[in-house]
Amino acid sequence: MAIKFQYNKTSLQQLEKQLNVRIRTLPIIKNKESALRMEVKRCKKEAEALEDKLEQQIQAYEAMFALWNEFDASLIKVKDVHLGVKKIAGVRVPLLENIDFEIRPYSMFNAPKWYSDGIHLLKELAHTAIEREFMLAKLNLLEHARKKTTQKVNLFEKVQIPGYQDALRKIKRFMEDEENLSKSSQKIMKSHQEKRKEEEEV
Repeated sequence: MAIKFQYNKTSLQQLEKQLNVRIRTLPIIKNKESALRMEVKRCKKEAEALEDKLEQQIQAYEAMFALWNEFDASLIKVKDVHLGVKKIAGVRVPLLENIDFEIRPYSMFNAPKWYSDGIHLLKELAHTAIEREFMLAKLNLLEHARKKTTQKVNLFEKVQIPGYQDALRKIKRFMEDEENLSKSSQKIMKSHQEKRKEEEEV
């Protein structure tokens, strides 16, 4: 990224201001990046744990597979999913607060004894599956934010800060050279004037 500047004091001051802003901001962005990195790691572990839990519940479901043919699946359904929002290192992520299930009334006498266990198993299965989806959505958001933050850290560290420092060096050198030239030309003019004065006196 080429930094636009002019060889004058105003440009020098503006660049110094921009450089200082980036130098002050860099540690904050780095902290955000490491917080997001840790959160992503934690989220991945949680997602894996939920994946395992879901797998176990599916296996328990499959163990009773022969019985499920008798089960009336319309007895239970997800009525509502309550969401919340949580901020993690400045990133808004969805939060699963609660799941409401609607269980249709059924006859305890006519239905098989295992129906209540079946309803409980399906509730757990649905809860874990929904929780896993939320965890994956959260993971995607955090991963995206972490990548963006890492890009910003790299931009500041590797491009902008060195770019501003280089531009400031160029302006300072130019201004020093200009000052030296000005002093030199003044000396030359002074010596010319003195020579003229001497010649006039003679």
